[in-house]
Amino acid sequence: SSTAASATNDVKMKTNASSEGVEDDDDENYEDMESDTTGTATAATSSKVYLPGDPLNEDEELIRDDNAYELFHEAQTGNFDIIPDTLGMNRSQYPHTVFIVCGTQAEKTDRNSVMVIKMSNLVKTQKDSEKEEDSDNDDSEDEEEDLKPEFESASLKHIGGVNRIRCKLVGDRKLASTWSETGKVHIWDLTRLLHAVNDSSIMASYVRNQESPKPLFTFNGHTTEGVLVTGDCTKNIHVWKPNGTGWFVDQQPYVGHTGSVEDIQWSPNEQSVFASCSVDKSIRIWDIRAVPSKACMLVEQNAHTTDVNVISWNNKEPFILSGGDDGFIKVWDLRQFSHGTPVASFKHHHSSITSVEWHHTDSSVFAAAGADNQVTLWDLAVEKDDESANNKTSLTSVVSDNQLENLPDQLLFIHMGQTDIKELHWHKQIPGLLVTTAQNGFNVFKTISA
Repeated sequence: SSTAASATNDVKMKTNASSEGVEDDDDENYEDMESDTTGTATAATSSKVYLPGDPLNEDEELIRDDNAYELFHEAQTGNFDIIPDTLGMNRSQYPHTVFIVCGTQAEKTDRNSVMVIKMSNLVKTQKDSEKEEDSDNDDSEDEEEDLKPEFESASLKHIGGVNRIRCKLVGDRKLASTWSETGKVHIWDLTRLLHAVNDSSIMASYVRNQESPKPLFTFNGHTTEGVLVTGDCTKNIHVWKPNGTGWFVDQQPYVGHTGSVEDIQWSPNEQSVFASCSVDKSIRIWDIRAVPSKACMLVEQNAHTTDVNVISWNNKEPFILSGGDDGFIKVWDLRQFSHGTPVASFKHHHSSITSVEWHHTDSSVFAAAGADNQVTLWDLAVEKDDESANNKTSLTSVVSDNQLENLPDQLLFIHMGQTDIKELHWHKQIPGLLVTTAQNGFNVFKTISA
């Protein structure tokens, strides 16, 4: 079962001190997706808040506190991105529908694929009251069946494991770019796959005819692995530009990094500007209006003490978020970038940071994932005041004072239960909804803190 803990007094992580008293939830499993409820503990079961790094006794297990989540579902997939849809912005009414595109990493090169997945009927898993639960008992069996999440997928063949995938709405088409372990970068049109997951008759034809759309464009220019805007393991960055009938890839690389380029992110506010990070410990800001040899406008040579793995631009403020192998999460103000000091720095994770992303509308909120199997939610607007002190005081019955002192005040929530977490994304059309992927599949959830 997945687990969760919160740094507020609203939510706590339960630790089951008995192997008895938890209902068997096997009947709730679905073939492709499950809601994964944990059951109810008896009076013989004690519970307490769990904080990452705490030891577990042999007779203890971690279970998710469902009161901490408005919505929680899980399924299996690999690297992914969320596909924008036409169902509306700022959606809050349940059930939700989510579209994602993901790539596989099979052992055999020719066994990989790109998948478009439609997850619908994502119901609210948190019950509002006991009265609501009682009323649910009167529902018919068919109505209960309707409450189960639905899962549709369509795939195309992809040569090589998919190391990274990104989706973008270009005109009226939803395009995806993939970075293959073969060193090639492909661009795909997802239109046919989206039609298939939305229409059962098209899906039947798609499967019957064994359809697999070909890539719109493939770039072989990287001598090793690359991503789009593409940067490779030999420190080079290439910029792609559509030319009407295809894509033009500038063969002159943007040079500045001295090691493998780990992440690249376009500025959300300046179309010609992007940021990159590298194993050389640096973060660089580029402007493609300049010639490649002079395009690096800003650089922080020692952003982290080790590899800089991931970065994210803030949509509203001139901030860049970074995560490194050193386990630090740092916030950089581009107006003070040359000073060499982040405006905020957090060391909560016990291992390298694997993914970071700012919330798309709340400029002070971000999410991070680490190799320590934690997903954390943060709010920079939270300061140490009477309210936060009261929150921590309310937790002293289940967590020691020393443990609480080690928690940053800006830490809102800790989500656990996944192994080897690789990537996370906020859903831009469903406020507070987060999707995370890991070795044991992906989670779709909305917390009471988001």
